[in-house]
Amino acid sequence: MDPRSSVMEKRFEQIKRIIGVASGKGGVGKSLTASTLALILSKKYKVGLLDLDFYGPSAHVILGIKGVKIEEDKGIVPQEFHNIKFMSIVYFAGDNPLSLRGEDVSNGIVEMLAVTQWGSLDFLIIDLPPGMGDPTLDVIRLIKKMEFLIITTPSKISLEVVKKELQLLKEAGAPIIGVIENMKTSGKIDFDCIGSIGFDEHIESAIGYIDKLLETKFARELKKIVGDLVEGKEEGKSQSIYDIS
Repeated sequence: MDPRSSVMEKRFEQIKRIIGVASGKGGVGKSLTASTLALILSKKYKVGLLDLDFYGPSAHVILGIKGVKIEEDKGIVPQEFHNIKFMSIVYFAGDNPLSLRGEDVSNGIVEMLAVTQWGSLDFLIIDLPPGMGDPTLDVIRLIKKMEFLIITTPSKISLEVVKKELQLLKEAGAPIIGVIENMKTSGKIDFDCIGSIGFDEHIESAIGYIDKLLETKFARELKKIVGDLVEGKEEGKSQSIYDIS
C-alpha cells in the first residue's frame, strides 16, 4: 500500500465537503464552473480550490491568479486568493507544458493530494480532468468522501459521454450531486439536470477579472442553481451542496 494514502486521509480530516466538478469531455465549462462555484461559496464559507487538470490547468487564468509561489510547512500550504485557498500544478510547472504520461500523471496526483495542507475548510472544490481516464479514476479511489457535480452541454456527443460517466460513478458508489447543463439552447434534452445555464457571449471578456466574472449571466445563473439547492427547491434532493451540518 502506498504510504501516502494515510497521509491523504489526514489532509482531508478538517474538510466538511469535497465536491469534484467533472465532465465527460473537455470544452463544456467544467473549469469555469469549478472556479466560479468556489468564488460564490467563498462569500459565505471557507473554501479551497484544487485544479487537478494536469494537461490543461486553467483555474488560475479564470480567477486572474498570478505569481503563485510555494510555501512549505510540513507539506505545501496553498496561497489564498480572493478568499480561496488555491492549489494547482502551476505551482510547480509554471506556464511550461507537462510531458507526463500514464503512471506519471497518477503519481503526480497522489503526490499533490498528499503534500497539500488544506487545514480547516467548509468546501474543497476540485476541478477534475475531463473524461473518465486513469486520473479521474485515481481520484475516485483516493478521495472516498468526494461528491460529484457533472457539467455537460446540450451536444448529443457530450450527453452520451455523460450518461456513461454517470453509470460509472454509480457503479463505483460515488455520491452524485447532479448534472448542470451549460450553454443551454432553446431545445429540450432527454436528460435530468439540477439546473441549466444559458450561453453567455460576454463570459470570455470576464475571464481573469473577478468582479466582472461574478456579474456575468453565467455566474448569476450558477448562483441561482446553488441557491435553489440551499432552499431545498429541487425535488428529490435530500442534501444540497450548502448543507454542511
